[in-house]
Amino acid sequence: MHTLQKILLASSLSILLPFAAYGQSINDLYGMSPEDRRTYMESMSDDERTAMREKWREEYENLPEEEKRAIREQRAASQDGRGRDREAMRQRWDSMSEEERAATKDRYQEQKERRREQWESMSDEERAAARASRGERKGQKPHHKDKGKKGKAKPSESPES
Repeated sequence: MHTLQKILLASSLSILLPFAAYGQSINDLYGMSPEDRRTYMESMSDDERTAMREKWREEYENLPEEEKRAIREQRAASQDGRGRDREAMRQRWDSMSEEERAATKDRYQEQKERRREQWESMSDEERAAARASRGERKGQKPHHKDKGKKGKAKPSESPES
């Protein structure tokens, strides 16, 4: 059902975008969900995206200085949100005794081993579904099955000359 909704959204946007692309404000884009925003931007041609970015740049340059400052602070706050969790984790780790750290490491290692056992017990189809599900949760596009993390062919799968 969710896939059907995305297809309908994409098709309706592709029909409406040529007429509305140049009238879209950056504030309207911020009001969209990340999925809608991604669909919207991907449905545009390179020329339309370039024209829209120029329009947004002009809008930003014409804003009063206090609004620009507020936008910069908002962006910085959204970036800091990612680092705060890491800082909190670091503080918890630093406040632990050596025994607590060892217990935490052991729990992590046990969890890692359980996940490895579960992964090894899965069929190729189940693994592919798990990768796709993880990619959807993280908002990533699926990787090509013959490529590694850096986009290069894996040595074990490369054709031999």
